[in-house]
Amino acid sequence: MYPELVTDALFSTDRLERARKAAADAGLDALIVTPGADLRYLTGYDALPLERLTCLVLPVQGEAVLIAPQLEVPAAQVSPAGSLGIEIAGWAETQNPYAFAAARLPRGLGAVGVDNHMWAEKLMGFRDALPGVRQELAGPVLGGLRMRKTPEEVEALRRAGDAIDRVHSRMGEWLRAGRTEREVARDIADAILAEGHDRVDFVIVASGPNGASPHAEASERVIERGEPVVVDIGGTMPDGYCSDSTRNYVLGDPPAEYAAYHAVLLLAQRAQTEAVRPGITAEQLDAIGRDIITEAGYGEYFVHRTGHGIGLETHEEPYIVSGSARPLEPGMAFSVEPGIYLPGRHGARIEDICVCTQDGGIRLNLTSRELGVLS
Repeated sequence: MYPELVTDALFSTDRLERARKAAADAGLDALIVTPGADLRYLTGYDALPLERLTCLVLPVQGEAVLIAPQLEVPAAQVSPAGSLGIEIAGWAETQNPYAFAAARLPRGLGAVGVDNHMWAEKLMGFRDALPGVRQELAGPVLGGLRMRKTPEEVEALRRAGDAIDRVHSRMGEWLRAGRTEREVARDIADAILAEGHDRVDFVIVASGPNGASPHAEASERVIERGEPVVVDIGGTMPDGYCSDSTRNYVLGDPPAEYAAYHAVLLLAQRAQTEAVRPGITAEQLDAIGRDIITEAGYGEYFVHRTGHGIGLETHEEPYIVSGSARPLEPGMAFSVEPGIYLPGRHGARIEDICVCTQDGGIRLNLTSRELGVLS
């Protein structure tokens, strides 16, 4: 679960120190982080989200401590958190875990940051254990750190991209006329694991009119010859970093209308990926593809943002969307996935994970973006 090859480089106390500084800059006295991507980012511990409290207590001034139920302490110790040199403190079944965690914080706190996905019951528990202490979302603090990937993180995303590319390259093994979307999706899910992922996060196999729904569920619909199929797949690698890539396929000759707008989509997506560079804003990058699609007459059918950040979660900051004036910076990793969806007929989406570099951008998904014509 925690391969030494990747965790040594990915998870270090440097993340804790940067989180401390960012919290202090935001006017917070401490961070409290429960199981999820934020905890894994800071400690490497992929903790189970249980009714029993697990959390990282990270004061701006003072020592970090990982609080866990006593029976979960061994799991925390064998995770990367065990090699960070931070204390792992277990609480007993009869103890109040919130009071136990609060006791590890300095006195006189004004404000603490809590992770955005903390369960409500745990938030209430900390409210009672820290009376008079203001609770704020830690998302702006931790999101600012997580969206700027280190070279080690980019390499982890590259491994994830390579793994999902290998699955797309095998699509001809499973995508055949007469099979249902669900049958194909099951085979793809098995391949995602076989190609190195630890977990399958999603498998969209959307044929014919189902392709007009961007987040269609694989169904019992039988795939027929001549029908376009949108395949959007992704998973989580053993190191916690995610993959996500979409390609379009057709069994036999595609409908002329579909081939025409897939060519427009390909032009738009290529223009966007080639425009990735430091300083361009998220909304400017979105507009590059959207304008091409609109000029071709399909603007009303591009119904979602251009992309989302990716890392320890499939969807995280930054979001490539109209209205976001956030400039891209080196290390930011995100999808570029314009789409065209014709209700009742078919749809298409082309998606690559891109990384902004010091002097431009790189794509982490390298399979052909052309329409995949299968026999």
